[in-house]
Amino acid sequence: MSNRVNFLSVLVVTLLLSACASKTPAPVEDRRPATPPTESQPTTPITTPVNPVAATADEGKTHTVQKGETLYAIAFQNNLDYRELAIWNNIENLHVIKVGAVLRLSPPAVLVASPQPRPSEPVVTPSSIVPMPSASTERPAQNSAILKIEPKAGKVPYTDQTLAKLEHEAGSLVSSTAPAAPTPAVTPPAPVAAAVVDPAANEGVDWAWPVKGALVSQFTELNKGIDIAGSRGTAIHAAANGTVIHTGAGIRGYGRLVIIKHGLNWVSAYAHNEKIIVTEGMQVRQGQKIAEMGNSDTDNVKLHFEIRKQGKPVNPVKFLPAK
Repeated sequence: MSNRVNFLSVLVVTLLLSACASKTPAPVEDRRPATPPTESQPTTPITTPVNPVAATADEGKTHTVQKGETLYAIAFQNNLDYRELAIWNNIENLHVIKVGAVLRLSPPAVLVASPQPRPSEPVVTPSSIVPMPSASTERPAQNSAILKIEPKAGKVPYTDQTLAKLEHEAGSLVSSTAPAAPTPAVTPPAPVAAAVVDPAANEGVDWAWPVKGALVSQFTELNKGIDIAGSRGTAIHAAANGTVIHTGAGIRGYGRLVIIKHGLNWVSAYAHNEKIIVTEGMQVRQGQKIAEMGNSDTDNVKLHFEIRKQGKPVNPVKFLPAK
């Protein structure tokens, strides 16, 4: 019997030792609060990558300068403002362009900075931590003033005088603490419709018909002007005061052409002439003879007349006086 008891005791001890040996030690977790970074251990800042500047360009068409061409004629042929054409090509002297030079007919490349990505979360450093306001600072200052003037609790006998006094004090309290009444909105007067003013008149351009005759073609986007019939040799007159900036037959479809500049934004053109009287750079007055009617580069004797504002054709009939 004693041998059996000893055997069982040894068996129990052996099982206990095996169980202790097979147990995996529990993981140790450090629950201490994280130590904030100090000056000796600076926090690595989040840097936002900067994308390179992206360039967008509208290359468009170009024009190679031929012998006898002028900057004004090239701009006219391509429906452009001669000043913009000069700026796009860094031309300082409007009267001098080199033969063989390649002129761009659209604005140069425009650099556009690409948007920068924003960081997902801001970096929090000890210097950027703002302490939360205490309970005493959260209370508005006006509340303390109200508390000071509140009446103490107590019983008073009801009389007409007491009631009037309480109503007076209550009215004073409301008037001293209530926000000021908003200022009533003032309705602005109805806008007065602006008078319709001729845009040419604003710049001092007074237009007149360049020649008398029947109107045979109206203004269209394709025609860009009006055609006036007449006989060969009929005098063509300047439609307004200005400076002659082009004469000659350098633009296809216009024959012998005269272009006059009026102010900064306006030009007039007189095409298909038989003979040109004026020269480039000449100052002309309204009604002055500048050419004689013909049929150069066209089938019929006529004057093709155009008005352009900042290089863009407009309907001359809208600016010429009514017949």
